[in-house]
Amino acid sequence: MTATQAQTAHATPRVLRPGSATRPMVAVALVALIAGCATVRTTGTAGPGPGDVVPAEPGRWQFDDARPPAESDGYRPPRKLAVLLPMSGALATAAGPVRDGLLAGYYGERRTRPELAFYDTAGTPAGAAGAYARAVAEGADQIVGPLGRDEVDAVMQSAPAVPLLALNRGAVTPPENSAAFSLAPEDEGDAAAQYLLARNARNVLVLSNGDDNARRSVDALRARLTQAGGSIVGTIAIVGDTPVDQTAAFRNAVTAGTGVDAVFLAIRGNQARVIAPQLSVAGLGSRLRLGTSQLTAGTGKPEEDQILDGIVFPTESWSTGASARSLPPQATIARDLPTARGGAARLFAFGFDAWLLSGYLEHLSRNAEAGVGGATGMLRIGPGGQVVRQPAWATWRGGRVVAQADVGG
Repeated sequence: MTATQAQTAHATPRVLRPGSATRPMVAVALVALIAGCATVRTTGTAGPGPGDVVPAEPGRWQFDDARPPAESDGYRPPRKLAVLLPMSGALATAAGPVRDGLLAGYYGERRTRPELAFYDTAGTPAGAAGAYARAVAEGADQIVGPLGRDEVDAVMQSAPAVPLLALNRGAVTPPENSAAFSLAPEDEGDAAAQYLLARNARNVLVLSNGDDNARRSVDALRARLTQAGGSIVGTIAIVGDTPVDQTAAFRNAVTAGTGVDAVFLAIRGNQARVIAPQLSVAGLGSRLRLGTSQLTAGTGKPEEDQILDGIVFPTESWSTGASARSLPPQATIARDLPTARGGAARLFAFGFDAWLLSGYLEHLSRNAEAGVGGATGMLRIGPGGQVVRQPAWATWRGGRVVAQADVGG
């Protein structure tokens, strides 16, 4: 790989400080500062210190003790933060919203902020390894990224020299001094199972379109249900944009065995519009119907989507109006920033939370009960260094997406 590049396309990484941003970054900064508040919602112990923390995994992390002490809410950013993103190559389109979300969080924070440097990984394992090495050599005491799964594997072959928050899950459990944050289908399946179990819905009928996201979410759903004594009573394939009529199969599921307490829809929204009437005819319209975030694909027209009313799905807190208070509403930012619109908004929220986690990483890693309310949900660090995300929940009402009021449990 050639010399790693900064996000601004210079030949060397550029350190970003307030007031020195390029024109696109200024736009992000101005939008972020609309909020006028830099506080976030945190839970658990206020910060690391003898006698007031519950070590989640003693010895796993090696933080820079030369930093100023933590704030009362646990905020303790690094001195120099390196961000490894594929600003060129096949993953560049995804990297843009992540970068802008991170910068929105950075410029929206009014307390101490680190020096910030971006390194282009070019979307390759070699590029990620080179960017990581250069960031450490140039004094970064904490790293966010990389983004691609192969890139993550490249930098996690051994324990990182400085604390690292990867923005994806690799093939192996994060080594010491690292954590992995992602919007993984597995997290949605696990969260869905917990949602169902909290409502005593233990016998679940699964509708799956069979793609990778669906398989991964269903596997996680099954694992959590089985652990709690629940089960998937059947799986029905939903194939194509105009799937065949499955009313008979749905009726059979209702009358067979233990019956059906809930329906899990691992399908796209355009598929769900075809299937929803069939569920009602088969007697499943009144059951709890819960899906993955895939349900929003192929939707957006209320006159067509009202058939989906009542189906619940996981979403980002930001889109429901319950996000971290240092971000303005999504609609406000989206008016001025293309990377906060449409499907990119989810990655924008993800980037914001990457910044948030970088500032609270020590607090979260040393207190198993600690959490921070981000744009994508409530965030914690679980065993083995995986960031655990409790999403917000939404539904359709009159064909429009609204926050789901019944979110307890």
